Amino acid sequence: MADDPASTTVDWVDDILFTGRDSDVCLRLPEPVDKGTLRRLVGEAQARLTGAGLRPGGAAALRLPPSLTYVAHLLATWRAGGQAVLLDHRLTDHEVDRALRRLTPQVVVAPVRTGGGALRVFVDVTAGVTSYSDRPAGSPHAVIQLSSGSTGPSKVIGRTAADLVAEVRRYTRIDGVALPGERIILLPSMVHVLGLVGGLLYGLHAGVELCPPERLGGDAILAAVAAQDTPATVLGVPFHIGLLASTVPTGPLPQLRRMTTGGELVPAAVARAFTDRYGVPLGNMYGMTEVGVIGTDLYGAHRPAVAPAPGIEVRERDGELWVSCPANPYVGLADPTRWADGWLHTRDAGAVDPGTGLVTVRGRLDSQVSVGGLKVDLTEVEATVAGLPGVTAAVVVWDDGISAYVQTDGTPTEETLDILLAERLAGFKRPRTLHLLEQLPRTTTGKLVRAVPTLREAAS
Repeated sequence: MADDPASTTVDWVDDILFTGRDSDVCLRLPEPVDKGTLRRLVGEAQARLTGAGLRPGGAAALRLPPSLTYVAHLLATWRAGGQAVLLDHRLTDHEVDRALRRLTPQVVVAPVRTGGGALRVFVDVTAGVTSYSDRPAGSPHAVIQLSSGSTGPSKVIGRTAADLVAEVRRYTRIDGVALPGERIILLPSMVHVLGLVGGLLYGLHAGVELCPPERLGGDAILAAVAAQDTPATVLGVPFHIGLLASTVPTGPLPQLRRMTTGGELVPAAVARAFTDRYGVPLGNMYGMTEVGVIGTDLYGAHRPAVAPAPGIEVRERDGELWVSCPANPYVGLADPTRWADGWLHTRDAGAVDPGTGLVTVRGRLDSQVSVGGLKVDLTEVEATVAGLPGVTAAVVVWDDGISAYVQTDGTPTEETLDILLAERLAGFKRPRTLHLLEQLPRTTTGKLVRAVPTLREAAS
């Protein structure tokens, strides 16, 4: 398959994603949507896109919330030979305008009407398609995504059709993923890599039904699991684990096979709370927008370590994890400290066990600081703070000293937390300042924000 936008046409969408019969159900919203219906909707969306000016080799910017409309226009963009620029619908107009000026898509798809309420996971959307430019896409990628922005400004990341196909096939070789005839209870956004490839594209290819809950809440997620008799895997991020760990099921859930989580590291206490409540494996995935899934532990046997995904090689160099990545994934960025000679420098601290090959991720590489000449790992401090009674989330950063931003359930005071930390951490490791917040800022993917200016603003 050629690595250019025009290669992302009918051959990929039909041969990889539309396998199976037209009568096969692929989505439940909660009404079933079969592949024949989805194929028809994709054809209608393709006509709208090309009518508005999308040409092979051009780009379509999709600024749509999770919806059947989003799925149809995404697949239609690829069938038309276009590049899909995925813009999270929660971005501000300023952020979207800046992205559009940089990427100059030929058309922009945005809602003209949205219904269903703020907590709906999938919503009812009527989309408008407008012309934006007559320029071809600025890079030879099938999809353009923006990084989560949890540690600073978002990066523009591109992946080719061959990249996406390879990752979909990689999922089919991972032990513990949902199998044909089973269901994925889909919680993460399909604008970002876990929901896009691990949910939508893999589900379409493998014949796994995608079943988003009607609303983003613990009871609604469990209702989606119980709605059918077929086995179900819940796919989400640590935020969703917290929702379920604090939700009491009304009855047995024999359909629930496991929950699989991606994104940031899961605190040990949260993982225990989930497995104690549901008695099923809590699987772990480590991945990045740049390359997709890197490592997995879907049975929870190696936590916090993961095994490299099929076809992925991971190395450790000077405490940093490097991941095999044949081509530079960054658009307009030639930075050898991020990618060089087929290796992506993850900026994650970690280690690779030479005997087993298991990979342990220890947090961001910049989490190592020096206090009075003594090395402190902020990841260790953060894990300790997050494990205190009454703490629901925590971020520890260096801000002219170790600072902890702490979200609580309202029970602990700053004095109480100080006393507890004095029992658990050496004096040079303890946060110099504690900021107690009702809600820590998160990115659109649910990750905790670690940018110091944003945290300061939230605390003020």
